[in-house]
Amino acid sequence: MNMTWDINWTEIMKATGDTLVMLGWSLLFTVIIGMALGIILFLTSKGQLLQNLPLYGVLSLIVNILRSVPFVILMISVFPITKAIVHTTIGVQGAIPPLVIAAAPFLARLVETALREIDSGVIEAAQSMGATPWQIVWRVLMPEARPGLISAVTVTAVALLSYSAMSGVVGGGGLGDLSLRYGYMRFRTDIMIVTVVILVLFVQLLQMLGDRMVAKFNRK
Repeated sequence: MNMTWDINWTEIMKATGDTLVMLGWSLLFTVIIGMALGIILFLTSKGQLLQNLPLYGVLSLIVNILRSVPFVILMISVFPITKAIVHTTIGVQGAIPPLVIAAAPFLARLVETALREIDSGVIEAAQSMGATPWQIVWRVLMPEARPGLISAVTVTAVALLSYSAMSGVVGGGGLGDLSLRYGYMRFRTDIMIVTVVILVLFVQLLQMLGDRMVAKFNRK
């Protein structure tokens, strides 16, 4: 392996920027879809406000299937969907749809778990005061589960960062693509080390921000 440390920092910065773009957009859509799906899973499960076991069973099965497929395989499998949405399967744009498809079910299950931790007495009290299911969701469930939801988003953001690096295997762009093309294929250990260090720093920053927000909103 070549350890010259003659690094093109312009390429490193561009790859870092691409990774941040992938993370930002994919996290935004993942939160929107994953939160909605997690809330529906919770509401339609047994004994909850909108109990619908057939719907819950179908959604739960879809979530479990998507969560069980390794990301690289999933990314290749959804190429037709990616092509239809963003008209390309490579680069930053081509990586965002599969990132969302992989992470949204993951977040949905975490959201469902966070909502299940809420004391059922709180929900019953809101029902007794005549609150509608959606009023209960927005005025009771979401505020009560806020620390758990923030923690879920933090874990998902870290997972997305890892997925974005793996997307480099199929030309997804960003630090993963740079590490593969220049670090691994050209035997540049220095570039691989730099990209790994940057990814580790991002993970630490995301976790630190998430932990601080959880501590801020935790009422316990």
